Amino acid sequence: MSEVRIAAEPRTEFGKGAARRVRRAGKVPAVLYGHGTDPRHIALPGHELMLALKTPNVLLRVDGLAGTDNLVLPRAVQRDPIKGWLEHVDLLVVKKGEKVHVEISVSLTGEIAPGGVLNQELVTVEVETEATRIPEGVEYSVDGLTTDAHVTAADLNLPQGTELVTDPETMVLTIAPERSDEEVEALETEEADVAAEAAEEAAKGDGESAESSSGESGGSTSEQQ
Repeated sequence: MSEVRIAAEPRTEFGKGAARRVRRAGKVPAVLYGHGTDPRHIALPGHELMLALKTPNVLLRVDGLAGTDNLVLPRAVQRDPIKGWLEHVDLLVVKKGEKVHVEISVSLTGEIAPGGVLNQELVTVEVETEATRIPEGVEYSVDGLTTDAHVTAADLNLPQGTELVTDPETMVLTIAPERSDEEVEALETEEADVAAEAAEEAAKGDGESAESSSGESGGSTSEQQ
C-alpha cells in the first residue's frame, strides 16, 4: 500500500481564529492521537496533504515532531462544503502488525450473461486488516452471471490477513432480467402520470394559497377603513 512522507509543524495556538491563520498560510490544522498518548496538534502542508489523500487509506509518515517519525492513518477529514478545501484532519498513530478497521472499494470485472441487468448495491466494504498492509480494494468477477444471480459480502475473496467486518449477508450486486420494450414504455408512462399528478396538486395548492391571501388582504382593508 501507499506510504507518503510529510512534514509537520507543532501548533501552539488554538481556536477558530488560529485555525484560519494556519489555512491562510497554506497549511491544514490536524490532530495526531493514539496508543494512549496525549493528542498532538500539528499543521501539515495543504497541497502535499491534498495529493496524499487522493489515495484511499494512505499511510502518512509524519516528520518533524520532537525528532521522531510517526506512521499515521487519516481517520476524519473535514472539507469546506462548497469549495472542497481541507479544513481539518484527524490522524491515528499506527504500528506494524496492528489491526485497524477501514473501508475498501469493491470493483467488478468481466461481463454478465446476455439478457441481464447488473445492479451494484455496495461499492465499499468495511474490513479489519493490518495497518501497514491495507489492501487498495477487492475485485469480484461477474463473468457469466445470469438473471436472478446475487452476490453478498460473504462471497468476496478478501486478501490474506483481511477479515470482513460488514454484515456477510449485505447484498453486493444482483442481476435482474432486462425489461421488454413494452415494460419500459409502461414504466415511462407511469412515471409521467405520477409527475403530472404531482404538478397538478402543486398548482392546486398554489391556487388555494393565493385565494387565502386575497381573502385575508380584503379583510384587513375593511377593518382599517
